[in-house]
Amino acid sequence: MGKSTLLAGTALSLVVCMAFTPTTLHAQTLDAFSDDDVIVLDPIYIESYEEAVLQALGVSTISAEQLERTPVANDISEIVRKMPGVNLTGTSSSGQRGNNRQIDIRGMGPENTLILIDGKPVLSRTSVKVGRQGERDTRGDSNWVPAELIERIEVLRGPAAARYGSGSAGGVVNIITKKPETELVTLGLSYNQPQSDAEGSGYRANVMWAKPLSDTLTMRLTGNYNHTNSDDPDINAATCEDPEDCSAPAGSEGVINKDVTALFTWTPDAMNKFDFEYGYSRQGNIYAGDTQLSNPDETSSALAEDGAETNRMERFTTAITHTGDYGWGETNSYVQYEHTKNERLQEGTAGSTEGRINSTSEWNTSGLDVLTGKSEAIVQRSLLGKNASVTVGAEVRYERLDLGDYNETDLSFEFEDVAASAEDRDTVSDQLQIGAYAESNIEWNERLMLTPSLRVDWADTFGTNVSGGLNMAYELSPDWSLKGGVARAYKAPGLYQQSSSYIYNTRGNGCAYPYYRNGPCYVLGNEDLDPETSINSEIGVAYDNRNGLAGTLTYFHNDYHDKIQSGMTQVATLTEGDTTYRVYQWENIPNAKVSGLEGSLSARINDDILFSTNMTYMLESEQELELEDGSSVKVPLSLVPDYTINASVEWQATDRLSVTPSITHYGRIDAAQTSAATGYANDDTDSRDPYTLVNLALAYELSDRVNLSGGVTNVFDTTILRSGDGANTYNEPGRAVYIGLNANF
Repeated sequence: MGKSTLLAGTALSLVVCMAFTPTTLHAQTLDAFSDDDVIVLDPIYIESYEEAVLQALGVSTISAEQLERTPVANDISEIVRKMPGVNLTGTSSSGQRGNNRQIDIRGMGPENTLILIDGKPVLSRTSVKVGRQGERDTRGDSNWVPAELIERIEVLRGPAAARYGSGSAGGVVNIITKKPETELVTLGLSYNQPQSDAEGSGYRANVMWAKPLSDTLTMRLTGNYNHTNSDDPDINAATCEDPEDCSAPAGSEGVINKDVTALFTWTPDAMNKFDFEYGYSRQGNIYAGDTQLSNPDETSSALAEDGAETNRMERFTTAITHTGDYGWGETNSYVQYEHTKNERLQEGTAGSTEGRINSTSEWNTSGLDVLTGKSEAIVQRSLLGKNASVTVGAEVRYERLDLGDYNETDLSFEFEDVAASAEDRDTVSDQLQIGAYAESNIEWNERLMLTPSLRVDWADTFGTNVSGGLNMAYELSPDWSLKGGVARAYKAPGLYQQSSSYIYNTRGNGCAYPYYRNGPCYVLGNEDLDPETSINSEIGVAYDNRNGLAGTLTYFHNDYHDKIQSGMTQVATLTEGDTTYRVYQWENIPNAKVSGLEGSLSARINDDILFSTNMTYMLESEQELELEDGSSVKVPLSLVPDYTINASVEWQATDRLSVTPSITHYGRIDAAQTSAATGYANDDTDSRDPYTLVNLALAYELSDRVNLSGGVTNVFDTTILRSGDGANTYNEPGRAVYIGLNANF
């Protein structure tokens, strides 16, 4: 798609947004009636679908106050991980790039968690190439907004998340930013210092300036600088039995964030509001020595010792949003353009050098452009003779990936439309998706509320996909309610996986069973991939006595179909001389499933003390792989604990001081007994034993405008080192102290 087409698409989306501004029509309709024609009825209000969803079982909300009480050191994933059903894990169960953990909801993996900022999708991480086992060397998309500038975070799981379209099969994390309407300057400062000199310290500074420019126009400007140092390159050396003959995997890399945004809000009248926003962010790493196969050489070791920047991502966004509030209902529309420039020092592509930096000056670059538009209307009306709110909407998403330097692999053969020479292949992979949906929240009777939804999506790559579902809430008594739902969700194939120009090659260790270590083998893109789909269901009870005691218990089950996996079945075998080339493609595998239990409890002990806890217990998490010989193996979808328990006590010790001790306990993490890429079995994989983290947070209101925060994380210094064996794929940092200041002027 050229620039002219891109601009035309932007203009078209703007026209769609403007179409939902029927001020003139509304005025003409009112003028058609006289005062004698007006009949005043008692007001009837039915929650919108959005409001109903936010009260479903699989939903948690993190408020700005919670972020102030228990601030994060770097990334909001640190607090999101404490919600029911949520953990942090890598993008595959291989454990490669293990310290780059991202938000994983209900064991479906980070690739099935959709990140939104103010309701708009964030897709920058998909610009990073995907490896044989599905791993990406990415920190994810949860760190583009500093915690101090967040109004709230909505975490949606299971059927509640399915309505959001592609990428939401696991869940949705919607980051809502602060938008003050009065003149305000806020300043946030924080510092985090680990007890261990081997772990990276960090600090953050951000500012927000909001100011009305006229009666109808307001401005918001934000800036952020976030600097977290990397771990010492030798932090995990103790995991080696013989340090002289062992390369321990690296610790956590550092990161430097630089973010600026500008938002102008125009409110021409009481019914219409327009937001015009622009954002720029840059994330650069501080290298800690990580290599995909944990085998550093002189180049990678020297870069780690210098704390060099080895990858950087720049994200540009511009968006126009319109919200309308009319007599007949409400409208929400936006169009957003997102551009990501992904640059990384050149790495080896195959064999023992795979994923290891081999240059200090040559950079590989890829670029991702995403244009999204969405428009919906919410009306209150009668449906099936019942009071209801109805939401109808449409969504467009166009993604364009320029592989750039990741198209450099030459082949010794041609396969179908894949040219042997890289220079003869197109570097661009793109996908257009168009969706329409209808949803409703129906008051069936005084006790039963139904929320059906239907969504139809079409893509120029895979055709038509139908999804949707039904949520319900039944009031058993004033205190008890029964809630549940079932929904079909989907995820479009990734641009790397579809591209005929992106080629993964291995000299043998990445060859599928029974040809393990018998290569070379290639995995090629597949333009005929189907979307991944999932049938998500949940059922549970909720209790709320309105006097401070509330709880939920939920059973969830996801049937995961057509998961995209690197091929296990050869599509071609080519021989030249003494060399046999085995050719695979990305393919859909038939079956995977996850199920588990979630529970939560909050109790107001008195006016000053609130106790809250939640737990997640995974009953199963597995995918079934069919091998070349017709047999099958089962491996976990992601490396998450068998169970997780979070608990905290919020104590308002004085009018100005709050104290929040908290505890998190992680159960055993079992490793895969079989490689998802090769089918090669290893019965001696190591699990990670259970462990517990205790934290203490304090917040003090110095004045009406200045708040101080501080505390200790991992009070008992439960340090976990990464060995790279089995499930021991990440570092858990030890004891650290932090302090922060938030001031409003």
